[in-house]
Amino acid sequence: MERIDTCLIALRRILRATDTYARDLAQSAGLTAVQFRVLQLIAERGRCTATEISHRMIVSQATVTALVDKLVKKGLVVREKSDTDRRQTNIILTEHGRATVDNAPDALQQQFVARFEALEDWEQSMIVASLERVATMLNAANLDASPVLDSREFRNGV
Repeated sequence: MERIDTCLIALRRILRATDTYARDLAQSAGLTAVQFRVLQLIAERGRCTATEISHRMIVSQATVTALVDKLVKKGLVVREKSDTDRRQTNIILTEHGRATVDNAPDALQQQFVARFEALEDWEQSMIVASLERVATMLNAANLDASPVLDSREFRNGV
């Protein structure tokens, strides 16, 4: 029972860390972690298409469209027809969007990535295998999830 309790406590700590970050991000930037990740991807490239975002985040195009709609309403991005291909729409960061990216708290997943990359290859493999096993144990292996640490995003809708 001690190992079970230790595992459940570790899982609870992970959930609390993601919830705390999500709350901090919502208070400071008015965004969910997934919305913020879309904003970061656009900021990295200057402009993106919904298809590019969809591929990077491993979510459906419909999900990206809903996320971008919310960012447009907040004045963080704009949609603009491509100069080279009129069938394509670019998503471009506004000045307000750039300020939001620059002033947001350090993303939890960025902290994780930096620490994970510092691990030895065998340690990374062990963590990946263990987390995949835990997801399977929780009947969550096939759930739609993007590589963003926010436990509330898809529960509350995009």
